[in-house]
Amino acid sequence: MLEINPMAGALGAEIHGIDLSIELSEENSQRIRKLLNEYEVIFFRDQDIEPARQKALALSFGPLQTHPGYDTVEGFPEITILESTADKLTKIEAWHADMTFREHPPMATILKSVIVPARGGDTLWASMTAAYDGLSYHMQNFLDGLTAVHDFSHGFRESLAEEGGSERLADALAANPPVKHPVIRTHPETGKKLIFVNSLFTTHIEGLRKKESEALLTFLFDHITTAEYSCRFHWQPHCIAIWDNRSTQHKPIDDYFPAHRRLERITVDGDKPY
Repeated sequence: MLEINPMAGALGAEIHGIDLSIELSEENSQRIRKLLNEYEVIFFRDQDIEPARQKALALSFGPLQTHPGYDTVEGFPEITILESTADKLTKIEAWHADMTFREHPPMATILKSVIVPARGGDTLWASMTAAYDGLSYHMQNFLDGLTAVHDFSHGFRESLAEEGGSERLADALAANPPVKHPVIRTHPETGKKLIFVNSLFTTHIEGLRKKESEALLTFLFDHITTAEYSCRFHWQPHCIAIWDNRSTQHKPIDDYFPAHRRLERITVDGDKPY
């Protein structure tokens, strides 16, 4: 029996009653898509799935993307490894949507927990739909029609500054020049408007003076973190999170050092924002 437990007012739900370790029926595939549109991020616990099943699950949404900046699971170049150890800390402090530096950012991300710390290491998600709705009518109108620039090199500036970083990421830099996306985009399935700038990849808003752009982005980056727009998920082994990368942003909480944490991520190709 399908059980849906909403997590917060703005977004998020834990789903029980669907086994992701086996091939999805057409009915369950449609259910997941509908739940994703409704809750924007959905979670499944006790789902010990192999990489092949994670890939098949992602393919049920559409074609896949690869990521140029991370190691991948052997035999599965589409599945990137997000891992932090005492010797190699992976730290992303910024709220962000995945890979908005691409012309077609991912429509969805599927993240599987493999190794989780005994405490800490939760992830926050925020609804960009709720954040847009929380703006005044005049601010909504002002933002609608503006265009922002998203840049791979901005999001990976710390990695590029590391010894050998420029050489390691040279191909990724060449393949991902800066792109332009609307500040406010329309969700292609729900028709809802949402904020589409993030502090990891968005560098500036076109047509505004530098100080104006900085001030406006600072306001938006702060606005989207409003607690009422968010939910928080506590990872356990064998959890699956599926989120709509078009309408959400997320932030891992790096409070578990020096514990070991490993998650494995796959992304589904999206459309050009409008």
